[in-house]
Amino acid sequence: MLKNKNIFLTGGTEGIGLECAKSYLAAGAKLSIISNNAESIKEAERILANEDVVFIKADVAVFSEVEFAVGETIGKFGKIDVIHNNAGISNPSKALHDTNDEEWNQLFNVNVKGIYHTTKAGLSALKKTRGNILNTGSLVGEIGQEIHAAYSATKGAVNALTKSMALDYAPFGIRVNTIAPAGVWTPMLRRWSAEQPNSNSINSYLDNIHALGYCPEGDVVADACVFLVSEQARFITGCIMPVSGGAELGYRRLSNI
Repeated sequence: MLKNKNIFLTGGTEGIGLECAKSYLAAGAKLSIISNNAESIKEAERILANEDVVFIKADVAVFSEVEFAVGETIGKFGKIDVIHNNAGISNPSKALHDTNDEEWNQLFNVNVKGIYHTTKAGLSALKKTRGNILNTGSLVGEIGQEIHAAYSATKGAVNALTKSMALDYAPFGIRVNTIAPAGVWTPMLRRWSAEQPNSNSINSYLDNIHALGYCPEGDVVADACVFLVSEQARFITGCIMPVSGGAELGYRRLSNI
């Protein structure tokens, strides 16, 4: 499905990003994986061990580093067909009044400004290939989440950006979509789980919020991502696609665990 496609993937060294990297490679793509964590890059290199992957250490919150990563990717592969904005952080799990300026700014700098940076740096490359942009969002950007206000706000911003970008870039043949999971077992989710007041019951809670009865691993999201960035989704843009096991049909309150 992705033969001859070159994908610029941020946050691709663990969690959903790493699962996407595996699936993209299996579908025939070449990857430029961006991360600001040297240790996770080293581990992902060991796991993927593929000559069609290049790893670049860069922080999506810093434009000069993103611009460098885009240049390196084009230098390596000659083009960019897809930008997948997967890099994100979720901490802290707090109500708004308990969130400090540093925490607020860091969440928005990574989760929202990172998309701004990759778009500014990579748009001209996507115009040449009539490529597409995929953002990793979250169901909480649509429905909210208690004691997670700032994070939810960033994901709501991602949804609005996706729709506006889809309109702005459609004249260039560039599609823009967002994938919106609910719970997915990743290192990020495990960190969030440890912060919850009823952390001993969190596994049961995460299973029960999904109508299909379980909290999945990242491969279910990766499968949907392969579709959205492929030509099979060629007439889909501005879409916020839930990959949520039906969680949006009735989210349980965390306090009711």
